[in-house]
Amino acid sequence: MSKITEIFTPKREKKKKEKKIIIDHREKSSLVPSYLERQGFEIEYKQLNVADYIVKDVAIERKTTQDFIGSMLNQRLRKQIKELQQYDNRLLIIEGIEENELYSENEINRLNPNSVRGFLLSITLKHRVPIIYTKNEEDTAKYIEVLNKKQTSAQSQSWQAQKMNLSPTEQLQFIIESFPGIGPKTSKKLLEKFGTIQNIILAPTESLQEILGKKAETVREIIEREYKKD
Repeated sequence: MSKITEIFTPKREKKKKEKKIIIDHREKSSLVPSYLERQGFEIEYKQLNVADYIVKDVAIERKTTQDFIGSMLNQRLRKQIKELQQYDNRLLIIEGIEENELYSENEINRLNPNSVRGFLLSITLKHRVPIIYTKNEEDTAKYIEVLNKKQTSAQSQSWQAQKMNLSPTEQLQFIIESFPGIGPKTSKKLLEKFGTIQNIILAPTESLQEILGKKAETVREIIEREYKKD
């Protein structure tokens, strides 16, 4: 190897390292990695326990507007936001934002618009997770590209963050919170009244209505709904 080659080789290696992004393997179906590769990024797919993208020392959870609403309904997003707090630097990207999609009540979005707004405020103020709204997958990739340029710290091993282990009590609450419209306070009231998940499932609708009101009928319909393979 010539002296000239020796001089320039470390710079190439450094540049390559700076343009490396760790992506959860489930994001392969998204166009975001493809856009990043076109911009010269080295993509490393891993099974990330938390977050979808690791850009140097920043963890990013990516949600389409439809996935964001679905994750609110089944309470999965609440747990993901808590897990994201293992990172000092974190972002939530909501992709494909259109006001009528995120706030309008329809067959997909059965949430009251103010419930969505309240949850967004909770993510930002209570959990301290900044939110970025992007137009589409290409726009998301451009944000990641700009973020990579701004982050000057060395890439961390934060992709090793672990999923949170719930306590036995938290496990029960998490299951009950998966029902639409049931949050932490309501799930706690149900468990305090009925004692077990089995008792909640077997309870007559009238008893559930004492805590859930009209939502009791929705919960009863889900409990009795027949499984049909799509």
